[in-house]
Amino acid sequence: MPSRTAPPPSREQKRAVRRHDREILALAVPAFGALVAEPLFVMADSAMVGHLGTPQLAGLGVAAALLTTGVNIFVFLAYATTAAVARRVGAEDLPAAIRQGVDGIWLATLLGLGVVAVVLPTAPALVDAFGASATAAPHAVTYLRISTLGIPAMLIVLAAIGVLRGLQDTRTPLYVALGGFTANAGLNAVLIYGLGWGIAGSAWGTVLAQCGMAAVYLWVVIRGARKHGATLRPDLAGIRACARAGAPLLIRTLSLRAVLLIATAIAARLGDTSVAAHQITLTVWMLLAFALDAIAIAGQAIIGRYLGASDAAGARAACRRMVQWGIVAGLVLGLLVAASAPLILRVFTSDPEVQQQLLPLLLIVAVTSPVSGVVFILDGVLMGAGDGPYLAGAMLVTLAVFVPVALLVPVLGGGIAGLWWTVAGLVMLTRLLTLWLRARTGRWIVTGAVRS
Repeated sequence: MPSRTAPPPSREQKRAVRRHDREILALAVPAFGALVAEPLFVMADSAMVGHLGTPQLAGLGVAAALLTTGVNIFVFLAYATTAAVARRVGAEDLPAAIRQGVDGIWLATLLGLGVVAVVLPTAPALVDAFGASATAAPHAVTYLRISTLGIPAMLIVLAAIGVLRGLQDTRTPLYVALGGFTANAGLNAVLIYGLGWGIAGSAWGTVLAQCGMAAVYLWVVIRGARKHGATLRPDLAGIRACARAGAPLLIRTLSLRAVLLIATAIAARLGDTSVAAHQITLTVWMLLAFALDAIAIAGQAIIGRYLGASDAAGARAACRRMVQWGIVAGLVLGLLVAASAPLILRVFTSDPEVQQQLLPLLLIVAVTSPVSGVVFILDGVLMGAGDGPYLAGAMLVTLAVFVPVALLVPVLGGGIAGLWWTVAGLVMLTRLLTLWLRARTGRWIVTGAVRS
């Protein structure tokens, strides 16, 4: 009977694997540091505010969910820009690559101002819609209103990061992120405790740090534009093109944020203790997500470059290798969360009731982490290929699966643990299925400097 064992890899295949590993490491390691800056901002806020009291932490939980939504629904400013710029890099057209990034920054500025105009007057209504308790609501409104002023800077940061990632530069975002996190932590300590501003000091510290980061990124992009002769003037046609390219990713992100917002709203209705435990768990989960997304970011830049250079075989091989990385990274991160759970309990809260609810939630996150690893990698590969319309449709399917199950959790008495099995289990398994099916078809592989 003939053997069905696959033949051993050839020397060329081994060299290709090592090349992909080097590329992934070169981009993913510094990308990790930059990516974790955002959840670290929230973690620093949560750790300091958590010791002010449970109502303050519960208020931060609601406000942070709203604020993160106000920023992350526009994450296409980074993702779509990365893919488009990387394609131009693969086609060896650097001036056009930077010009595309400048258009994205102008779009980010306009969108940021629009978000501020909407959120400032509606902050109390938004907090109330989340069902925050009477004790938590004032803290949530204070944090939300102040932090909203930093949204334009946050969106500029997203767009500029997309430019640099597309140019295969993840080191600069790392350095800026480290500086921003350090400034944020220091400002929070001074404003919250030194000046006694409480939760308002936490919000102001974050706003100031984000504005400083935006200023550094603008300086880097302007310098690059002048070096390569790319104009900095706003181009309405280019801005509209960026908006059109990002529209499917906006739908995808809105659907994802809807999952997290619905989960937070349900947790808020379970009581201050539950929403506080939920906020800490969500913070840890997002930290893991950003860590896994470091490989996905490398995937976006590498896949975009291969497709821009019309190397379909290289794109397929890179995709396979990155999925393997995602599985291993998910396992390692899950084990780290399980092992560090007792430390996380002590760092984030001194309330024994919150600690009691928090422990099983952290274990749920640990168990589901390997699935998340593959999901984030495939998500990044398809983004790098500019496959936004499919990603939008897949996430809408996931939302449709999640909503009825999540709404049944409090009715059936599942509590906060049941809610997190729905978020980290059901949602991620649904996403895994839809993304894996697309990756197998190969329809995402479209070569050329611009995806037609």
